[in-house]
Amino acid sequence: MSYIPTSSLSLMTIVYLKIFPAVNAELFKWETLAKQIPNKELRTQALNSIHSKRFHCLGGAVFSLLAGDKWKVALRFIVAYQTISDYLDNLCDRSTSLDPNDFELLHLSMEDAITPGNKGKNYYKLREDQNDGDYLNELVQTCQQALLSIDNMEIIHEQLNRLESMYASLQIHKHVQLNERVPRLTKWFNTNKNKTPTLNWYEFAAATGSTLGLFCIVSYAMAGGMSKELANKIFQSYFPYMQGLHILLDYFIDQKEDLVEGDLNFCSFYKDDEEMKERFVYFIKQTEERIQTLPHLSFHRMVYRGLVGLYLGDEKVKTLHSGEKIKKALLEYSGMTARFFHWNTKMYYKFNKSHRVG
Repeated sequence: MSYIPTSSLSLMTIVYLKIFPAVNAELFKWETLAKQIPNKELRTQALNSIHSKRFHCLGGAVFSLLAGDKWKVALRFIVAYQTISDYLDNLCDRSTSLDPNDFELLHLSMEDAITPGNKGKNYYKLREDQNDGDYLNELVQTCQQALLSIDNMEIIHEQLNRLESMYASLQIHKHVQLNERVPRLTKWFNTNKNKTPTLNWYEFAAATGSTLGLFCIVSYAMAGGMSKELANKIFQSYFPYMQGLHILLDYFIDQKEDLVEGDLNFCSFYKDDEEMKERFVYFIKQTEERIQTLPHLSFHRMVYRGLVGLYLGDEKVKTLHSGEKIKKALLEYSGMTARFFHWNTKMYYKFNKSHRVG
C-alpha cells in the first residue's frame, strides 16, 4: 500500500478498510498478553489503557500510510509505542505511586523502544507492583524490531530522542504530588522558553505530550529517502504547533472529567473561553504555515484538520460551557476537511457504541 491519499474521502476509505482492521488485530494481540499479567494492579492498568485509549492508536496509525510498502511494520511500531505511552500514563495517573523517580524509570522504556540494541530493564523497580509477565519488555522489543527495518536510524535518532525526552519529562512533572505539579512544569518551561517564546508554560507542556511528530518521522524513514534535513523539517512542522493543537484539543474535551478526577488540565489555565478559542485558532494558523515545506502537504493538512474534526466530534463537547460555540468557530475556521472528519467521527461513535477490542 504505497499510495498516500490526497483527499479526505480517499483517506477515510483506506483508514476504514485497511488501517482500523490492522490496528484492531494488533491491539487484540496486546490485550491477550495483558490478560495474562500476573500482578492484578498492572493487569488492570494495562487492560484499562487498551480499552479506554484505543482511539489514540487508531489515530496515530494513519501515519503508517507514509511508510509505503512497509506500512504494516510502521503500524506495528505505532500501536506498540502508543500502547506503552497509554499504559504508562495509566500507571502514573491512576495507580499507586507519586514518586518522580518511579515515573522516570518507567519512561526509560520509551527511550529503549526507539533505541534498537538497548536491553530491557525492570522498569517497575521503584514501585510495589512488579510482575507484568514481561508485558512492557515485549512492547519495547516489538518497537525495536520494527525500527530495524530503517536503514539509517542515526539520521533520525536525534529528533526522536528530543521528542521522546520532552514527552517523558512532561509525564514525570505532571504526575507528582498535586502541589508540586505547576511549580515543576513552570520551572521546566523557563529552561526551554527560548525555544518556544510564543507559548505559555501550559501550551509548551501540551506540545510535548503528543507522539505525532515521532510517528511521522519513523514512518517516512521506513519508506526510505530520509535525510537530516527532512527529519528537521518534520520536527519543526509538528513541534510545537501541530502537537500542541493535538493535546490542547484532547484536554479541551476532557475538562469536566479531569475536574472530577482532580487531574491537571492545561485548558483550565486560560483566563476564559474566548482566550482559549483565540489560542486554538493561533495554533491552527501556525500549523498551516509550518507544514508548507513538507512533502505530501495535503496529507499533513488533513492530519491537523482531522484532529479538529475528530476531537470536536466527541460527545463530551456538548457537556462543556461554550463547548458548542468553540466547536462551531474552530470547524468554521478549519474548513470542509475538518467538517468532513467531524461528521465521520459522529457516525463512527454512533455505529460503534462499544469501544472494546476483541
